Amino acid sequence: MSLFGLRRHAPLPAEGHLPGFDGASGWLNTPPLTADDLRGKVVLADFWTYTCINWLRTLAYVRAWAEKYKDRGLVLVGVHTPEFPFERDVDNIREAATDMNVWYPIAIDSDYEVWRAFSNHYWPAVYLADAEGRIRHHQFGEGGYEDCERGIQQLLGEAGVEGVADDLVSLTPDGFEAQADWTNLQSPETYLGYAQGQGFASRGGAKIGVPNTYALPERLMLNQWALSGDWTIESGLSKLNGAEGKIGFRFHARDVHLVMGPPARGTSVPFRVLVDGEPPGDARGLDIDEDGHGTVSQQRLHQLIRQRGSIDDRTVEITFLAAGAEAYVFTFG
Repeated sequence: MSLFGLRRHAPLPAEGHLPGFDGASGWLNTPPLTADDLRGKVVLADFWTYTCINWLRTLAYVRAWAEKYKDRGLVLVGVHTPEFPFERDVDNIREAATDMNVWYPIAIDSDYEVWRAFSNHYWPAVYLADAEGRIRHHQFGEGGYEDCERGIQQLLGEAGVEGVADDLVSLTPDGFEAQADWTNLQSPETYLGYAQGQGFASRGGAKIGVPNTYALPERLMLNQWALSGDWTIESGLSKLNGAEGKIGFRFHARDVHLVMGPPARGTSVPFRVLVDGEPPGDARGLDIDEDGHGTVSQQRLHQLIRQRGSIDDRTVEITFLAAGAEAYVFTFG
C-alpha cells in the first residue's frame, strides 16, 4: 500500500494529548527532552523494560524506525519503566541499552511518573503523536509494525516533511529479537515468586518467604515447575540458599528464557542446563554452550533453549552450582 493509498482512507484519529516526559527521573543518550524540544515534531514513545521478551521482539523495528526517520522529523523516545527492582538501577539500564544497541533517547521512568501520565498498562506499548502534540496511534504488545510505520509516514507528511519514502523497513530479526514461533508456543510467562507464581509442583507446596528444602517430582505436567535444594520463595523471585539447587520446568515452545541474576553486582553463579536429561546440543540458547554450561553474572533475561527441530513437550532443568542465584520469571518464544 502506498502512502497516497493510506491517505485516501480515514485519517488517524486523535486519542488525546501527548503528556510529555517531565516525570522522567533521568535520561540516557540525550539531555532531557522538554516540551519546547518536541514542539512541531512527530514523537514516538516506546514503553519498555529491558528484561521483557515481548519488548525485545519489537526492538529491531523500533530501532530501524529511529534510524530511518531521525533526520525527517521523528523523535523516538524509549521510556524505560522497570518491572523488577534491579531494573531501577541506572547502571543496569545503561549496560542493557549498550548491549542491545538502544542508541536513541531513553527516558528513565523508575518512579512510574511517565507511565501514569500516559495511563499506560503494558510492556511494550507505542504511542505516536503528531506535530501538534496529539496522540494519533497506539500499539499495545507485539505486532502492528506496518500500521505503526504507516502512521509515522502519514504524520510526517501532515507536518509538511517532503520526500518521506513510502517503503517499509524489511527485517529478519535474530537472537533475542527473533519473532516468536506462535504456532508452537503453548507455555505462558511464569513467575517464580509467590505474588504471581502458578504451576508450582514440588511436594508439600511453597513455603512463603522462608528457607525450605524442596525436591523435584518424578514427573512434571505441562507448564508445571519445581525446585530442588534449599530455596527461599520470595514475593517476586526464588533465591537459592544452598551450594547447589535446581529448577525444573515442563514446557512446549521453541525458546526458553529465564530472567535471573547473581546475588550481587560483580559476582557470578555457574549453572548447567539439561533438556530431558541430556545436554541441549544444537538446541542451546544464546547464554549456554552445547553441553549446557553457562554463567549468570548480570541481572537480565537469559536465553537457555532455542530448538531447531520439531517442537514437543520437554523438560528443562537448570542446576545452579553456587548459592545466591535469583530466578524471577520464565518466558517462552
